[in-house]
Amino acid sequence: MTQPPPPPPNQPPNQPPQQPGFGQPSPQQPPQPQPGYGYPQAPQPQPGYGYPQTAPPQPPQPGYGYPGGQQSPYGQQPAAPYGGQPQHPYTQPAQPGYGYPGQPTVPMQQQPVQSGGGRNNTTLFVVVAAVVAIALIVVGGFWYANSSGDDGKKHDTASSSGGKNGGSTGGTGGGGKEKAPADPAASVLFQVPLPTTDDVVSTAGSWLTDKVYAKSGVAEIVGYDPAKGTKLWTIKLPGPVCAASGHVTSDGKTAITYQPKWDTKKTIAGCTQISAIDLDAGRKLWTKSVKSGDYPVGYENVTVAQNTVAVGDSQGGAAFDLDSGKALWLPKPGDDCYDVGYGGGAKLVAVRNCGGSDNGRLLIQTLDPKTGKVISEYTMDPGIEYASIVSTDPLVVAAEVGDSSSDGTRTWDYFSIDNKTGKLLAHISAPGDTYGGKCDGITRVEGCRQIVAGNGKLYLSTEEHDGSGQFSKTNEIVSFDLNTGKPTGQRAEAGDGYTLSPLRMDGNNLLAYKQPPYNKGGQIVSIDGGSFKETKLLENPSTQSVRQAEGSMLPDYAEILFADGRLYMSQVFAKRKGMSSSGPENLVLAFGTKG
Repeated sequence: MTQPPPPPPNQPPNQPPQQPGFGQPSPQQPPQPQPGYGYPQAPQPQPGYGYPQTAPPQPPQPGYGYPGGQQSPYGQQPAAPYGGQPQHPYTQPAQPGYGYPGQPTVPMQQQPVQSGGGRNNTTLFVVVAAVVAIALIVVGGFWYANSSGDDGKKHDTASSSGGKNGGSTGGTGGGGKEKAPADPAASVLFQVPLPTTDDVVSTAGSWLTDKVYAKSGVAEIVGYDPAKGTKLWTIKLPGPVCAASGHVTSDGKTAITYQPKWDTKKTIAGCTQISAIDLDAGRKLWTKSVKSGDYPVGYENVTVAQNTVAVGDSQGGAAFDLDSGKALWLPKPGDDCYDVGYGGGAKLVAVRNCGGSDNGRLLIQTLDPKTGKVISEYTMDPGIEYASIVSTDPLVVAAEVGDSSSDGTRTWDYFSIDNKTGKLLAHISAPGDTYGGKCDGITRVEGCRQIVAGNGKLYLSTEEHDGSGQFSKTNEIVSFDLNTGKPTGQRAEAGDGYTLSPLRMDGNNLLAYKQPPYNKGGQIVSIDGGSFKETKLLENPSTQSVRQAEGSMLPDYAEILFADGRLYMSQVFAKRKGMSSSGPENLVLAFGTKG
C-alpha cells in the first residue's frame, strides 16, 4: 500500500492561528507498532484539508466494512440497467477535456471461459493450500498521487475500449430517495468518543437501517438512535472485529468476522469467528467457524448477498444461510482453486484463484447464492494476480495492471462484465496520476473506495489539480459508459477548494461527498444521472472545532454513510494509549438537517 502525500498547500497566507477543538488530531504522533494478525494497518489521524502537516501521515489499509461507493445506505444495491450487446474491444480515439482519455491503449482481449471447479456442501476435510506471503511495496501516493504538469494542470491519458455499439450517452437521472431540504445547513446530531486501547485495534464496520445506526467499537458493536445518538443496544464480542460486510438486507441483517479472543504475545487468535447480526434487534443470529484440518480458517473477506453470508480465503471459501447459519458450501478438499473472496449485495460474485504461481488464473464467477452454482464466468488476462469487486450489479471488476510508473502512480483497469454470459463489455484504463479512488484486491476483495458503478456508468473522481484561486485545489467527477467504455462527456466540478468523492448510487443519481477547504464544512451533493446537475443535500457547520473534527475523517479511509438528510462519519481504528491529542477525538460524528 502506498504512502499518502501531504495535502496540497492551499492554506492561505496570514490565516489566524488555529485553536484546538473537539476532534482535532494531534499534529505529531509517535510511531505505531505493527498490529497483529487480523488487523489492517492503522492510519494516523490527519488534519482537515488545507491544514499544514508537521509529520507525514501513515498509510491506512482499507478494511472490510468501509462503505463501498456502490452500496446504498440500507445495503440494497440499485439494479442499474445498461444495454447493448458485447462486441470485440477496439481502441477509442482521444477525447478533449480534463479527466478524459488522451492516448489510446491496446484493449484487453476476451478470454475463453474455463471451468473453475465446483463447490460442495460436504463436511470440510484437510485442505492442503499454499499460504502466499505478500509484501506490500510502498511506492508513492496513497489514494491520490500528486498531480503535475508544466501548466500546473494534469491532462488525462486514460484510455478505454469496448463494444462498437452504444456510444457515449448522458443516460437518465432521477429515481432517488434523497430529496433536497428547504435548508441544507446541518448541525451536529451526536458524537461518540474515540475509545483508547493498549494496542492498535480495528473498529471497522458501520451500518444504517431505518431504525438504527450501528458501529463497531472495541470488541463490540453498538446500535444508536439515528437522530439522537442514544444507545439502543450493545453486542459484546470476545475479540476485535476483523471484517464487516458493508451490505445490509432489507430486514436489517449483515455479517462480520472477528477474533475469538485478544491476541497476546504468545498466541494469535485469528479472524476465525463468522457471525450474522440482526441490526434492528441488536443480537447475533449465529456464530460459525471453518476448519482446515485441526485449525480454524481466518477470514478477512466477508459479504452478504441476498440471504447468503459468504467468506473467502486462500484456504477456501464458505457460505452460510443468513437466517439459520446452515452451511451452503465449504472448501472442497483437493481442489486446486479457491475463492479468494466475494462481492455481495444484489448478486454474489466470486474472485476465484486457480492453478499455481506459474500458470495461475483469476476467474470472476457470478454464483447462485443458495447453491454456489456458477451462472457465468470471465477469465482475467494472464499476469493479473489480484482483482477487486467494485459492484456486482452491474458487474464491475478492478485490477491493477502493470507496474507503477517512475513517479509512483498506478494504473487501475476496470472491467465491465455481463452477469448472464460472462462476456467482457468494456475495459477502462484509469492512470493514478489522473484519477482518484483505489482498490485493495490483495487483502480485501470488496476493498474499493470512492468508485461507483450504476445507471450504466462507471463514476470516477479526477486527481486533484490547481483551481483558479491562490493555493486552491479542486477536482471533478466524470463517467464512462459501462457498455462501450467510452466517456459520456459528463463532468461535475467540485469548485475551488473542494474535492469530490463518489459515495453511492441513489436511484439513477450519484451521491458524493465534498471535502471542504480550510474554512468551510463538508457537503453531500446529489449529481443527476442525466444532466449531471449538482444539488446540495447537506452542508456541515464551518465552525473551527467542527471543521477540525470532520477533517480527521477523510474519505480516503473513514466510513461515510448518508441517508434521509443525515451524515455519519466514523473512524476504523481505536486510539492507542500514549498518543497525544490537543482535543477530544471521535469514533463517530453524525450530522443532520432540519428537514
